[in-house]
Amino acid sequence: MPEGRPPKREEIARVLDYLPYGRTPDSRTYQKQPLVQAVGETNFVLMEMTPKEGVVPVAGARVYIGSGSRDVIDHVNRRIDYSELSNSAKLELPFVIQTIVLEDEPRFIRYFNDAGPITTRMHALELLPGIGKKLMWSVLNERKKGPFKSFADLVERVKGLHNPEKLIAKRIEDELMDDRIKYRVFTTMPRIR
Repeated sequence: MPEGRPPKREEIARVLDYLPYGRTPDSRTYQKQPLVQAVGETNFVLMEMTPKEGVVPVAGARVYIGSGSRDVIDHVNRRIDYSELSNSAKLELPFVIQTIVLEDEPRFIRYFNDAGPITTRMHALELLPGIGKKLMWSVLNERKKGPFKSFADLVERVKGLHNPEKLIAKRIEDELMDDRIKYRVFTTMPRIR
């Protein structure tokens, strides 16, 4: 995420869980409204939303949340933290993130093509789980020959690198789980409390 520019607002979200009776710790027994927990496709913002009356969104479904007419979501209530997700949403999150990564492959392959050093001793590629110095140097040497065109191209050219989409998805999940993570690559800063 480029420094200094505000993050682009989420337009599309992926449903993680539908809570027909609202939040569990909510002590009210009357007027509980259904809630949807979702993750945005652009900045991976976790959010709580109210569905339109009579609509029951399914996990993994893409829902439009931008300005204008909405079919499934009535309104976005608030941004939430990972700790506020339901157990079902936490289980669904890795699969949904990986789906987003695979469906927007050019965006994420660009990371392997453009990532640079963070410090004199650390490279941005090393932020991905499972990539150490040896794999980092393999990626850097291969990209000198030409940019990677796809995940398949990356895996074919860099021996020892498997399932790059899973590495990216795991990094995104790690960034969502830890508010204090030092380097944010794919997500926005957590909300200020």
